Amino acid sequence: MILLRQLAVARGPRTLFSGASMTLERGWKVGLIGANGCGKSSLMAVLAGELSPDAGALEIQPGTRMARIEQEAPALDTPVIEYLLDADLDLRAAQVAVHHAESNNDGHAIALAHEHLEQVGGYTAHARAAALLAGLGFPLEAGARAVREFSGGYRMRLNLARALMCPSNLLLLDEPTNHLDIDTVLWLETWLRSYEGTLIVVSHDRDFLDRVADHIVAVLPAGEVGAVRLYTGNYSAYETLRAAELVSQHAMAARQEREIQRLSNFVARFKAKASKARQAQSRVKQLERMTRVAPVYAANSFQFQFEPPLRDPERIVSLEDIQLAYDQRTVLNQVSLTLSRGDRLAVIGVNGAGKTTLVKMLAGELAPSAGRRSAGREIVVGYFAQHQIETLPAEATPLKLLTRHFPQDREQALRDFLGRFGFHGEAAERPIGPLSGGEKSRLALAVLVRQRPNLLLLDEPTNHLDLEMRRSLAMALQGYEGALVIVSHDRHLLATCADRILVVEAGQVREFDGDLEDYRKARLKEERAQRADSPRGTRKDLRRESAEQRAALTRQLKPLEKAVASAETLIAQRQNDLTTVRAVLADNALYSEENKARLKQTLAQEARIQSELAHAEEDWLHASARLDAARDELTKSDATAD
Repeated sequence: MILLRQLAVARGPRTLFSGASMTLERGWKVGLIGANGCGKSSLMAVLAGELSPDAGALEIQPGTRMARIEQEAPALDTPVIEYLLDADLDLRAAQVAVHHAESNNDGHAIALAHEHLEQVGGYTAHARAAALLAGLGFPLEAGARAVREFSGGYRMRLNLARALMCPSNLLLLDEPTNHLDIDTVLWLETWLRSYEGTLIVVSHDRDFLDRVADHIVAVLPAGEVGAVRLYTGNYSAYETLRAAELVSQHAMAARQEREIQRLSNFVARFKAKASKARQAQSRVKQLERMTRVAPVYAANSFQFQFEPPLRDPERIVSLEDIQLAYDQRTVLNQVSLTLSRGDRLAVIGVNGAGKTTLVKMLAGELAPSAGRRSAGREIVVGYFAQHQIETLPAEATPLKLLTRHFPQDREQALRDFLGRFGFHGEAAERPIGPLSGGEKSRLALAVLVRQRPNLLLLDEPTNHLDLEMRRSLAMALQGYEGALVIVSHDRHLLATCADRILVVEAGQVREFDGDLEDYRKARLKEERAQRADSPRGTRKDLRRESAEQRAALTRQLKPLEKAVASAETLIAQRQNDLTTVRAVLADNALYSEENKARLKQTLAQEARIQSELAHAEEDWLHASARLDAARDELTKSDATAD
């Protein structure tokens, strides 16, 4: 469906990546990953036809209907439901045709127009749009309200809804989970997995990629210019394959370095000797022809840890019957919570439920309308606010910022510390203003870590962080010794760093008994129950929905079963070929002088067959793993339906 041939993309004088060649097949769910600034969004712009590649070619199958999230979120007076329906151009054209036919009172044209309207889903369009709004967390009455009444964040959700509403067989999504709460992300995962077209999605949420993607395209560091590679499987499978590649590349680079050193030593030793001049020149040419293996770039560039808090009190913070109201709306009501040493809490809930308000209350930044907050003695609060990076002084440098916060520390100690967050050498003395969102987040985290807090409050700390930095943060938080409270839609971060879940809902704060997977299943059950209780949610509807879901999952099994069978057939063929060629190699006559050329050819044939067998076995392993996962999903679907 999509073919890349030696594609290269540059930004100004800098080439982001080059030599990208691959085929993306119809129906694939592709996760596009890479460090911030590597060129993911530029590649998406090329795919969308908004940017021309600097070299190479891109071919997309003719007739492909593309949809993507619009970047502008205008404050329109248009009702939300109409704003969504406007994304479906076929629908609007069919509605115009119906209106025109009815205006002319042409019976035949009216019949044809209504038939076409049905074909494009015109009679279910409002229901589909309403379902998208509900799934993306909009209140029931949102459809009738004007677009301008919603905040910028919610207008971007509307643009996501428009992309999902638009008929397409190629869907491009750039960071669709940004600023979504966990419930909405869970809904989006389900929607995307049932999408029948080709999906290409940029995301730094590994759990999201694990549940949605079946292929990964990675923009990888490879010297000054990045390389683009295609991997089969979800993000976890990519990590396994990439780790094996790095080990192999490290060994290959080490072997090549030894060979280069040997050749260089020979040239240096014998280039002045007439008797060895020809051999020395030959080795110089050999060095010039050699394609250098790139050194391994560390998979995790940022390694830091929280030092133990200077003080370790038992009692941290208590909230007693807290109540807080904004503009006559009660956000939190009768909330009681106690944080003690070693507590590690994940705070989840829909956007607007009061998660940030709860964290601000714990930090002491908000005074309650009623109730009481009390803190233990010698509490050091490290608070990362949701919009922390916007408060960083643009004119300062990272070094000046840390010097301002920690005047007692030596400059070299602060430089070394900043280096652990990616601000090496001159980078520590550049103004903060032009830094990217990810760089500013790293800097804000550096200030936080340096404080050595015994209460760490993190409100969406991963919004601007790429996958590698998220992994670094998760590893650092796992070793943190103080009390921890995290608000995040990154489930991997929550699962690895917190051991209790607090749900903020309808002004209340309750502890959830279970982990995030249990929460996902509970939410799915609640949604099914709500549909069953609604007038439209009859048992017949649910049975039909369950049957459709099972049919979709069953359709996914067929190509996977075919891939496994094909790999098994190829493995059997190559094993037979290997047996045949080894029988030839067992013949002593093959090793005579007159059969020297034939022996060389047979050995090369054996090596080729062994390589093809290894690749076939690797394909079989990947296909089998994906088939097992799909069968598990089908089993879970059956269990949920029961």
